[in-house]
Amino acid sequence: MNSEVKNAVNIQVNPKRMLGIAAIIVIAVAFSLQFIPDDPKDFGPLSLVPAVFLIIYIFWTKRILEALTLASLMGFIMVEKIGFFTAFTDALLNVMMSEDIAWLFIVCGLMGSIIALIEKTGGAYAFGEWVATKAKSRESTLMWTWVLGLAMFLDDYLNALTLGSCMAPATDRYRVSREFLSYVVDSTAAPVCVLVPITTWAVFASRLLEVNGLAEAGQGMKFFIRTIPFNFYGWAATFIVPLVILGVVPLVGPMKRAEKRARETGVLAPPGSEKIDIRAGEAVQAPENAKIINFALPIIFLIAAMIYFDVDMMKGVISTIAFMFFLYIPQGLMNAEEFTDLCMKGLKNMLLPLMLMVLAFTFAEANDAIHFTEYVITSAAPIMSPQLMPLVVFLVLGATEFITGTNWGMYIIALPIVIPLTTSVGANPVLTVAAVLSAGVWGSHICFYSDATIITSAATGCDNFQHAWTQMPFGFMAAGISAIAFLIAGFIF
Repeated sequence: MNSEVKNAVNIQVNPKRMLGIAAIIVIAVAFSLQFIPDDPKDFGPLSLVPAVFLIIYIFWTKRILEALTLASLMGFIMVEKIGFFTAFTDALLNVMMSEDIAWLFIVCGLMGSIIALIEKTGGAYAFGEWVATKAKSRESTLMWTWVLGLAMFLDDYLNALTLGSCMAPATDRYRVSREFLSYVVDSTAAPVCVLVPITTWAVFASRLLEVNGLAEAGQGMKFFIRTIPFNFYGWAATFIVPLVILGVVPLVGPMKRAEKRARETGVLAPPGSEKIDIRAGEAVQAPENAKIINFALPIIFLIAAMIYFDVDMMKGVISTIAFMFFLYIPQGLMNAEEFTDLCMKGLKNMLLPLMLMVLAFTFAEANDAIHFTEYVITSAAPIMSPQLMPLVVFLVLGATEFITGTNWGMYIIALPIVIPLTTSVGANPVLTVAAVLSAGVWGSHICFYSDATIITSAATGCDNFQHAWTQMPFGFMAAGISAIAFLIAGFIF
């Protein structure tokens, strides 16, 4: 192991130093309360303070849980002053009771159960062996990951959790860093979902377009389909991946260093990855009768169930668990008690990713309270013209999404503001909505605590900070291409 890897492995956080930092932050915020307006709508640039703190703290300490907690507390202190703790706990309770988080716990938790069951039966091992017969090099293995990612377009969680967990053993054989695998998986999940009409993203977006009056009832999907050619980030992010795999686009910065570490030392995952790894660092021993049908049939059933239930991921995973019970028990692969224990183990393995998402949503609540998103959008409004609006919307909301980390949540907040602005400015509504959708994918791709980053990291066994950090240059590359495309399209259309 070279000195660079040793230093990375030996990084430790001094608890006293961290406590001192937190105390200084709390005292500084408390002292500054006298300069903060009583009405959050009057905060103006002050609404940026928690977000700026969050970014600096994450880059400085690499501690995302603490960063989200402290930044959330800062936001509630600004709004509620002495009553911040009650506001924080109320927000945490509201997040835990929200439909979105309940959906995440059911879907992500049961996806963890599905993966644990597939691995125990040897289905994941058999799938890896099948891929090994088709892919004879690291490039071809990664290309297979990309192609399979395109095929699993129904939902980004389904895509990332299934492919990430099952392709890791195959790419490990060729010393592919987990950072590189995470990039390939993540960039063929959400980007593909905004390019296909029959996905959970398409259903959600089309409903929002109807609610906000941009499309008549029942016509939201038709409007969404019109945005697909202009969803430039989705196209760019998706098709940069094979260029990176084949070396047409060279590896740069932290990704290049990660690949060097993996090739030269055999250390595939960055330090700290075991904390978020859905497999919990355990090596799964495949049974002698490992069959690929124990992988393929549940995944095929899950996709079919989602389609049958109108692209409802929750109903899909619940019915798939029931299907797996009647698939595995008669084969003698496990008894009913073992089946239940594995389901619980899979749920447990998803706890850290889910906790990160709870805190990200709580931080989003704090941002809502200080009117962060509204301030950013309204500040950018004066420079918007019909030609420049798609570009400005893409850049501003991409930055906003990078900070808030909740792409669907950003859509809910941003569209009611952007749609009237589009009408008043006279911009192309299809192009502007495409810019909003693109911004959500781009921002979540480079965010350290977005659902896309966390789910992908959990599935591939890669520290979520390192995943976002190594993916960031390629995210900015796709964003640069998209920005140029939105600028040109703004003048043409």
